[in-house]
Amino acid sequence: MTRPRVLLVMDQATFALQFGPDEQARLARLATLGDPIVVGDLATVDPARLAETEVLITSWGCPPITAAQLDAAPRLRVLLHAAGSVRGLVPPDFHARGVQVATAATMNAVPVAEYTLAAVILAGKRALPLAQVSRAQPTGWQNSFATRSLSNLGRTIGIVGFSTIGRRVLELLKVLETGPVLVADPFADPDQVRAAGGELRPLPEVLARAEILSLHAPLLPSTHHLIGRAELALLRDGATLINTARGGIVDSEALLAECASGRLDAILDVTDPEPLPVGHPLLSLANVTVTPHLAGSLGSETRRLSHFALDGLAAYAAGEPLPGAVTPEASELSA
Repeated sequence: MTRPRVLLVMDQATFALQFGPDEQARLARLATLGDPIVVGDLATVDPARLAETEVLITSWGCPPITAAQLDAAPRLRVLLHAAGSVRGLVPPDFHARGVQVATAATMNAVPVAEYTLAAVILAGKRALPLAQVSRAQPTGWQNSFATRSLSNLGRTIGIVGFSTIGRRVLELLKVLETGPVLVADPFADPDQVRAAGGELRPLPEVLARAEILSLHAPLLPSTHHLIGRAELALLRDGATLINTARGGIVDSEALLAECASGRLDAILDVTDPEPLPVGHPLLSLANVTVTPHLAGSLGSETRRLSHFALDGLAAYAAGEPLPGAVTPEASELSA
């Protein structure tokens, strides 16, 4: 097995979080490293070193890689992104240059799907809005026993986006005795959705039937405000919208109107704008829970991402297929 020349590009805080002593030791065994091991920007790298680099390991804090920087790295063969999407990180002709790209999106999907499962369970019981009521009216909790709709049994769940995260959510939902899990995605294969435990349906049908709707689509020009006023109006009274994808997928003003009326609940880990400004009306609604974009990998969870990158480095050094490789076609549909 060869030891390719490797350069890490990310901010120092990310490196400290993702690469502890064990990860750094494995990196040293697999790679030929320069000094410094990690830089915050390729623009600061000595041209001679960049010209010899075969593998880039990137993560949060890496600025977009330019065509000029790629021109200066003729031996570059692999980019391993120890984070989620590479959209905006690499130029469009990256693949045409013969450089393989792999992303740890499947690893980052794990905590997002776990968050979503928790949100679905809490939504089924309306636990978060009722917690707010209980603070204001301590005796009001007794009404919960008389409310027949507070249940996770037989719930119809809607999933928008049969993405990496959407698929994992489908898998985790199997721990519940839900009703049908309906999936809306114009690019999904019906047989694959069925095998994952879902039913592929047109978006309007999913919206009309879902009691809990969870968003897992990428933010693209075609999905901006995918869930707008008309789409929200299709949701049944008392439905909960969960968004762990991107804030721009939802028309925030339309969502505010629906939640302020009390017709819909929402659990939002992402918003538009993000973060919401102090005093934004969504923050004051008892039936809206806003968390600070924490569903993705944080703390020890980020080690999954660095382990993915190191596994990819080991595969490349051994001449084996690259796990998590991103095709040009897939990159057009990713977040």
